[in-house]
Amino acid sequence: MTDSPDTLRYPVGRFAARSLDPADEEALIDALAAQPAALAAAVAGLDDARLDTPYRPGGWTVRQVVHHLPDSHMNAYVRMRKAATEETPVITTYEEAEWAGLADARLGSDVSLRLLDALHVRWVAFLRGLDASGRARAFRHPELGPMSIGTALQLYEWHGRHHIRHITALRERSGW
Repeated sequence: MTDSPDTLRYPVGRFAARSLDPADEEALIDALAAQPAALAAAVAGLDDARLDTPYRPGGWTVRQVVHHLPDSHMNAYVRMRKAATEETPVITTYEEAEWAGLADARLGSDVSLRLLDALHVRWVAFLRGLDASGRARAFRHPELGPMSIGTALQLYEWHGRHHIRHITALRERSGW
């Protein structure tokens, strides 16, 4: 049996925001805290040839995904910090595909694994320091509109899980 293109692209399903209570938010923060170790485990033992394998036809390579996660999560962290300290700031987007083609996206995966680990330590401390009113603060995304810190938390927990699953699913399909 082969995976459908949609399953290969969205192996944990598409993102859907939901209403959260404080316990749900704490569970999401716990999951976010665990993502750097999960990513490191997902790429453990992969040589350069496997790191340079696309996770799906037409998709990024495993290496690009590893570098993309801290790129994306750094942007999310800054967006959330701006929302916590400014009144509904308009955030900027970035060209993910262009970033994935830059020279630093060809470095060894260890660089971005360390960066993601340090980033998530800071990010989790920041999120745990917010109360319910802090997590309700929002930024304005130019394409998606207003987004609360709580909704962005859901999005980026999903985002990390989504990309880690790209790698683990490729390993399973490939017998690595």
